[in-house]
Amino acid sequence: MRCSIPPWPALLVCSASVWAAGDYVAVPGGRFESALPQGPVSSISTPVAIAPFQLRAEPVTNAEFLAFVRSHSDWQRGRTPALFADARYLLDWKAPLQPGAADAAPVVNVSWFAARAFCESEGARLPTWLEWEYAAAADETRQDARRDPRWRQRILSWYARPGNTPLAAVGGAANRFGVQDLHGLVWEWVDDFNALFIAGDSRTQGDPDLLKFCGAGAISVIDRDSYAVLMRIALLSSLAAADSTGNLGFRCARSVDGDLP
Repeated sequence: MRCSIPPWPALLVCSASVWAAGDYVAVPGGRFESALPQGPVSSISTPVAIAPFQLRAEPVTNAEFLAFVRSHSDWQRGRTPALFADARYLLDWKAPLQPGAADAAPVVNVSWFAARAFCESEGARLPTWLEWEYAAAADETRQDARRDPRWRQRILSWYARPGNTPLAAVGGAANRFGVQDLHGLVWEWVDDFNALFIAGDSRTQGDPDLLKFCGAGAISVIDRDSYAVLMRIALLSSLAAADSTGNLGFRCARSVDGDLP
């Protein structure tokens, strides 16, 4: 049994869970050009090598998160310290052990801390931004469909839907890697969400508070035609780890070597 011992001993999380872990699919590695600069020059995107990893085929559902909080009562609504979950944490649930939406719908209103703890409970972690972006660039047949205007428009059409639309169940069409619902259902936490706008120019050096604001980081985006990606980056970088929103869920990842970061 592997346990992670965070600064708060009461919230010890162990990787031996009492429920079956979600289905993970293998995502092969490859060279990838991110929408964010990866090289020493903030205006130039340098392709990076993505190591092979595993990713949950679907976002974590209400039923799965309910099983988690049953087994880890410190993560139930009303018991989690405010330092690790804000007042909106699981706000849509009818009661601490009663989700307010369908069991198969993705869980939302979950903080980064809670999402990270869930992933650790099944021997996994949150994906990095590069891993998520790499997997999300694929469509049903192509590993990288980002230059296809029709594919981009299909993704953008999701943003036109009213925000109060009830969330559908997970299980949409799989992309080439076998991953589902990366677009069109919920936003998703990534492990390094608060470091997405680090740039090499003087406007971000030595001031970590600038990472918290969308406008401060927009200058770092290379592919500004990828509006959907830009919106995700802007949202994530505006959040604190204890924040939660009604359209933000998560999925877990695993390194191929099985080691957690």
